[in-house]
Formats: sequence, C-alpha cells, structure tokens
Amino acid sequence: MTELITDQEMINDPNAARLIYGLRDTGYNVRTAAADIVDNSIAANANIINITIELLHDGRKLVHFGDDGHGMDAAEVRNAMRYGADRRKEAKSLGKFGLGLKTASSSVCKRYSVLSRKAADEPISKLTWDLDHVERQNAWEMLSEPVSRDQNELFDELCGASGTLVVWENCDRLLSKEYTPGAKEQAAVKRLAEALSKHIALVFHRFLDSNDSRERTVVINVNGSPVKPWNPFYPEKSEQVLAPNKQTVLVELFDGTEEEAQMKAWILPHRRDMTKEEEAEYARISNRAQGFYVYREGRLIQDGGWMEVFGAPEPHTSLLRIEFDFGHELDEAFRIDVKKSRILFHPDLEDGLRKLLQPVYREAGQRYRRQSREQANKDGTVDHSSANKNIAATGNTAKPHVTGADVNSQTAEINNNRGQKIRIKAPVQNYVNADSIHVEAVTSITNGHLWEFAYRSTGSAEHVPGVLLNKHHDFYQKIYQRAAANGYAVEGMDLLLYAFAMAEQNNTDPELEPVFEDIREEISANLRKLLRNVPDPEPAELADEEER
Repeated sequence: MTELITDQEMINDPNAARLIYGLRDTGYNVRTAAADIVDNSIAANANIINITIELLHDGRKLVHFGDDGHGMDAAEVRNAMRYGADRRKEAKSLGKFGLGLKTASSSVCKRYSVLSRKAADEPISKLTWDLDHVERQNAWEMLSEPVSRDQNELFDELCGASGTLVVWENCDRLLSKEYTPGAKEQAAVKRLAEALSKHIALVFHRFLDSNDSRERTVVINVNGSPVKPWNPFYPEKSEQVLAPNKQTVLVELFDGTEEEAQMKAWILPHRRDMTKEEEAEYARISNRAQGFYVYREGRLIQDGGWMEVFGAPEPHTSLLRIEFDFGHELDEAFRIDVKKSRILFHPDLEDGLRKLLQPVYREAGQRYRRQSREQANKDGTVDHSSANKNIAATGNTAKPHVTGADVNSQTAEINNNRGQKIRIKAPVQNYVNADSIHVEAVTSITNGHLWEFAYRSTGSAEHVPGVLLNKHHDFYQKIYQRAAANGYAVEGMDLLLYAFAMAEQNNTDPELEPVFEDIREEISANLRKLLRNVPDPEPAELADEEER
C-alpha cells in the first residue's frame, strides 16, 4: 500500500551547505560581480558610489561598496539578503532576480555584509552571510553582529547620512592567482582596480556622463579616483548610418503583444584616421569590440559579438558597432541572464535584424577595405624593381616593336606577328621613370581589369611595350600585398602578367583587339569572384622596408 505524503513532507528544502557554495559558480568575474553591486546602488537612487579595494598588511583583501542612496531599515536589509529577495516595486530597476547581491558577492568572497540606514539619526542595520558558517550549520543562517567602530567610520566616509555599505571579506577569488605577500600582490590589486574602473566606465557610461540626458548622472569612484565614462561609439568622430525609420524594432512577446526596442548603427573612423593615442583612448578598435552593444534601462549588459545575426567577427567589420536599447518589458523576450551580462535573440528576430542591418554591415566592410587599400597603395609596399631589371636585361622576349606613338591621340604603331605598321589604340605615356618602365602598379585603371598594356618612354620617343597593374583589383590587394615580403613571388607574378601583355600585343590588330579585351575582362572578373572570400591583409601582414 502506497503511503500518503503530507503537504509538509512535499517541502524539499535544498542542502544549504552545498547550494550556497554551488551558487558561487554562476559565471561572474570580479568586474561583473562589482557591476551587479553598483546596479543596486543606482536602483537605490544613489548619486555617489564609492568602491575601495584594500590589501591589508596581513594579506587579507577587503572590498567596500558605499553609496548615498535611500538606504534600508532592518526588515529591508533582511529581505535584500534573502536568496531570491522579494520583487522590487520598480519594475525597471537594474536589480531583477533578487539574487545579484548574493551570487555576485559570494563569487568573489566567502563572507559579505550589508550595512544600511535611511537617515543619520537612525541606527545602522547589519547582516552577514558567512559561507563557512552556513557549511558548519548546514542551515540558511545569517549572522547578526554589532557594527564595529571601524565600520561606523567607514559608513560615514563612503555613504554619509543615509545609504548602504556592502563589505566583501575573505576574498579568496579576488585575484586570479595566489601571490606571496609583497610588491607583486600589491601590483596585482592595482591592476584589478584599473580593470574595474575600465569596466564600470563602459557598463555605466550613460550614468557617468553628465552630458548624456538619457540617464541621471551618477558619480562612481574607485579607490578615490572618479571613473570617467567611455562611450564605445565615439560619437564625436563616428557616423550613425541607420536611417531614422529603421531605428525602432518591434518585438513580439509571448502573449502576442509588442514592445519597442531602439537601435542605431555606428561606423567608427578607421584607425589610420586617428592618432594611436586617440584610437587607444576613444575607439579601441578590435575584432572583439565589433557587433552588438545591448542596453537594458540604460545599463550595458552585452558588449560586442554578433549574436548569431552575422557570422564570427572578422577584421573588415571591426569598425561597426550596433547600439541596441530595450526596457524591462522585454526581459522575458530576450531571456536576460542572472548576471545581466548577455541576452539571447529569438531566431525570428535574428532574421529580421540580419535583413535590416545587412546594408550597414556591407558598408562598414567596404569602408574598412577602402581605407586599408588606400593606405597600402600610399605606402607602396610592393616592390616591382626586380621584374623591371629582369625584363630590361632579357632582350630576346617575343614582343611587338614600336615604330611610332602619339601621346595626344593615345595610339601606337607596331610591328608584330600580325603584320607591319599596325595601328593600336592604347595608353601612350611619356617621361616615365626608367626603373618602372616595363612594369608599374597604378591607381588609374578604372575598368576593373587586373592589368593593361601601355607604350611607354623615359622621354617622348623610343617607346617600349609595358604592363600596368591595377592597385585596386582584389588580386593586387589580397595576393600581391601579402607577397610583398617575398621578392621572388612578386617578380614571378610581374613576369607572368608582363608575358600575357606581350603575347597579346604581339598577336593583335584592330580586329582582334576586342577579343583580347574580353579575355582580360573575363580573367579579371573571375579572379575577383575567386578572391571574394579572401580577406584583405592586416597591417601586420604587410612588409615594411626593413623586411624586404
């Protein structure tokens, strides 16, 4: 006979010792954990938030978060310290799950306290979670300890008349490795403080920027130094390229209703249009930094990545950053996680965003390529001198003999395998540098061909046949530029194209000219198609003078 289970027996509380330790590993790092504490301060209408990271003489590490927000009484502190605290009255609050304070804190330390008061004439309420104590008791038992003199003074210093102080102690995960007490550990703590400031500058830049009217201004100090906002879109120099009528995105909720998200697309200036100092301070261009920057109620929750809308980040779209804003109404639709560090797009929304942003994505890639190619062409990294010397020294190559050339009519008269005094319409160039008279890369070819023949002279007579290479063609940009450090490879390609051009001119006449031009067009077009998915070389791949 099956025994009946009472209602009381259906309550199956989790093992306190195992769960409180298990919740330490929810994916936080020190920076995202600290940002979660800052969320609570902003939700409490704090105007000033002070963060301090201390390394004591005995090796203990302490972190304090003090704010001048509205504060809490004893009952509110108890609720705030409950795992799965009651839902906030303000739905748009940056705090969402009632877990952030606890899971964020315990991801870094094994003992954390909350001290708070609503007014200067009220006592400070304090409660502490000590993970070792919970493990010993195997019970969800907090500690209620008196506020020490040092904590009173620290509260006055970091909070003031009202506010909340969060204290992290026994910080076993503050640093990524164990250090012997001394200079190296001090340096590691200093680096951590700098990294935290940089993270906060990005995540809360709208709150930190007094000129940004979208959010109220909040001052955040780390170890006494004000955090300066860092806007990832560098709006002073970047171009917003998404049309106004495409900036509102309708998102359907599970119940069939719709809510709006807002979106902008920014193409940053190419790093070659900035000084190194400017790029490092304001743009920080990298593969990882491209993609979506997602904001919930003004707070950045995801920085970079294409979120399945486009493929993996690649250099040619590194200038494109998408500013995507949504409110709390879309939390469920975007499946925001506990850490508030990422969201997920529904596949239907991915498809819609891909279609909407495809022209912008393409334009960003084209701008990057144009800038890179212009700079590569300006630098002149490919050396064609070896081929020119080789051709000059090889007098027995089969080629047309020029009997006359007119620079005004751009025509040449040649003897070749087709006959004598054949008049050809072709580029005629005078006063050409002798070092590049046979092979030269130029930017003047506009018909898309990889190469063109020309009749060239170092003066105004005695023209010789030569070949011009199109610097703008994909083959030159993607293959020649990469081969620049290998002189034999460049010389080999030069000689091959020179041989093609000579064979054409040695066997042409006015009747065959269109046929050979069609062949050049077809070869050039096929090369463009074949190289479409080959990326342009990065600056590090291009040879400089010392390498050649």
